[in-house]
Amino acid sequence: MTKQNHPFHLVSPSPWPLIISFSLFNNLICTISWFHKMNYFTLLTIPCTLLCMYQWWRDVIRESTFQGWHTINVYHGMRLGMILFIISEVLFFFSFFWAYFHSSLSPSMEIGQLWPPLGIKPFNPFDIPLMNTIILISSGLTITWSHHAMLNMNFSESKKSLFLTIILGIYFTLLQLIEYIESPFTLADSIYGSTFFIATGFHGLHVIIGTLFLLTCFMRMKSSHFSSLHHFGFEAAAWYWHFVDVVWLFLYISIYWWSY
Repeated sequence: MTKQNHPFHLVSPSPWPLIISFSLFNNLICTISWFHKMNYFTLLTIPCTLLCMYQWWRDVIRESTFQGWHTINVYHGMRLGMILFIISEVLFFFSFFWAYFHSSLSPSMEIGQLWPPLGIKPFNPFDIPLMNTIILISSGLTITWSHHAMLNMNFSESKKSLFLTIILGIYFTLLQLIEYIESPFTLADSIYGSTFFIATGFHGLHVIIGTLFLLTCFMRMKSSHFSSLHHFGFEAAAWYWHFVDVVWLFLYISIYWWSY
């Protein structure tokens, strides 16, 4: 159909949802295999998932930028969808905080009624964690700067500040990797190790995903895909990045600073 009498976008049949589903399932199986056998060859499934993501995002960019399917009604639907997605992410991290405070506010007999448990040496919150906090707060400022520059049609400034945000996101990930390598405890060390690495690890994964979002927006910005009125892809990525910032502040205060 080339004509329709409604303002909504009926997505044409696409192979990517099914392929992505199988690819993510394969990633899960291979990651579990890597945990048990330490076979790094299994991690080669991750580039396959990234390739599928690229193809799917390419189709969405074509539909929105070149084919004009993203009307005002579609925009409002995507806006609501992104809000609901971030709410689901908030509840996702809420479960980790619940597990952490359940164990820390009333330590059980099994961990010696101490928090942190005996033998666990927490990280110094004024070392790498404080540096990472400053980095993420700074990245929140730069992404806001980029958005306001775009609204004012200053695309040169918008690109510069967005690139700076991406650099800060990569820097944060590298510092967290160093922290994990130097960690005096592991995931298997009591409930403290479990909650620490699950909460901070999933947050680190969200930082990597958010950096990929911003990198995609940066490439689109260089190709002049955005305008001051039509840039929801960038706006959604900025919302996601602010969510990552706020979650890290709660992680820093509760897991790093409060338990030190």
